[in-house]
Amino acid sequence: MTVTPFSFDAPDLAARLDQCTPEQFDALEFGVIGFGADTSVTVYNAFESQAAGLSPQRVLGQPLFTNVAPCMNNFMVAQRFEDAQEDNSVLDDTIDYVLTLRMRPVKVALRLLSNPGGSHRYVLVQRQPR
Repeated sequence: MTVTPFSFDAPDLAARLDQCTPEQFDALEFGVIGFGADTSVTVYNAFESQAAGLSPQRVLGQPLFTNVAPCMNNFMVAQRFEDAQEDNSVLDDTIDYVLTLRMRPVKVALRLLSNPGGSHRYVLVQRQPR
């Protein structure tokens, strides 16, 4: 049975991603970084690995905002996850962003997803067409 991959802006995406297998994550055409309450990365799909030039072995288990993507350790990204966790509220925001770690600055759209009681929190990365 083939499951149609969902899009970056699909509704109720956090809950749908919580049900994905590693193969389904790797079939998506945007970056997916999933992490737990302690910010350790638990999901890192093939699209993001290739685009960022970081292997899953290097990223999985590492703290997202300090070791993997310190360029996101700010009020625009990391703080929104902290606030949602503290308020026990849903986070589903899409922001324009510029990634700067280990690469020339790259304009992206980030979708920040967190549901109270969800198994993961997610940063989705949609790179602009070149």
